[in-house]
Amino acid sequence: MISYELEPQQQQVKEIVHWFAENEMRPISMLADKLANVPDDWLRKVNNIGISMSTSTLGEGSKSEGQKKERQGNRLAVIATEELAWGDAAIALTLPGPGLGGPPIQHSGTPEQKQRFLSIFSRDEEPRWGAYALTEPEAGSDVSGIQTTAVKTKGGYILNGQKIFITNGKRASWVVAFATINKELGRAGHRAFVVEKGTPGFSCSRVAHKMGLRASETAELVFEDCFVPDENLLGGEEYYESKGSGPSGFRVAMKTFDTTRPIIAAMATGIARGAYEYTIDLIKKEYPLHGRQFQMAAETLASIQQSIEAARLLTWESAWKADLGLPNAKEAAMCKAFAGKMALESTSKCLELLGPIGLENHIVEKMYRDAKIFDIFEGTNQIQQLIVARHLYEPFGIRV
Repeated sequence: MISYELEPQQQQVKEIVHWFAENEMRPISMLADKLANVPDDWLRKVNNIGISMSTSTLGEGSKSEGQKKERQGNRLAVIATEELAWGDAAIALTLPGPGLGGPPIQHSGTPEQKQRFLSIFSRDEEPRWGAYALTEPEAGSDVSGIQTTAVKTKGGYILNGQKIFITNGKRASWVVAFATINKELGRAGHRAFVVEKGTPGFSCSRVAHKMGLRASETAELVFEDCFVPDENLLGGEEYYESKGSGPSGFRVAMKTFDTTRPIIAAMATGIARGAYEYTIDLIKKEYPLHGRQFQMAAETLASIQQSIEAARLLTWESAWKADLGLPNAKEAAMCKAFAGKMALESTSKCLELLGPIGLENHIVEKMYRDAKIFDIFEGTNQIQQLIVARHLYEPFGIRV
């Protein structure tokens, strides 16, 4: 059974990251939102501290000395991520590290690729970022329809295409980019490449201006006759050949989502909790409630708290199964769908409780704007429901 009590190591991670979120992130939250950027000197300071938006830098942990080691990387990641998003979700996404590009390299990269691309984040240098490039103008929810092409040539591949909505895409040292070697093969033609910054033919065409998560960099990337060497094909040629004609590249993307969707759910939970706790504190100070007014506010706040707890437990279950090496695609979809919708609804309710004061350059208003995207990226709510439905019906031989 999964335990609902945090182990000492987990509790320590929670407390350390919460202190960081409260004392380092919250003080610059509104400024970063206004500037649509996180100050460089702050990022360098964070890089020296060693806090990263990464599932791979939080450690694996163990039960206790002398006992068999138990993987805890995914659980530690969602615990820490909730605290970071409680501080500021946009800043959390901007923290140095491999980001969403880390999991596909961890899952599918060769030993040499893991060493080459992930070791740069452990060096005591300037902040570095990785990125994950899958979404395209004509391939968002249906990623099987990606149009970026990869044509085999001597010593590598030539990439042509466009990627959109790429977190940290402009500043990243490398990007895990998906392309197809043959559109007629559908998913089976997908391949994943690590494209390094500065590669000829690889550029950022623009950085988007957004309603929410304004401090987080969201880039549009272009590949124009971009040569990527064979050694940057994620997993190597043998990886795809060993999988036969199956959708190997597509599986890399889907396996990544099984890891990253709980992270996104944890962020949504952190945003909702941040707005909820801030609203309670402000109501106590500014709005002494009595009678029916108090009862209505109390009912709303109780409903928000219940939703936050439910989202957290769904997220923990998904991360727990991932740590045990168990399939978690259904659970990852469930927690992401529930938490994304919950964050938007909860922050909206908080704004209603605060009234006009909540709309006056206020952090809860910012959290409401930030929450909207969590119902969309890493797969829309509708896509998550479809994934859950497939897992429910496929055992009965029914295709959804």
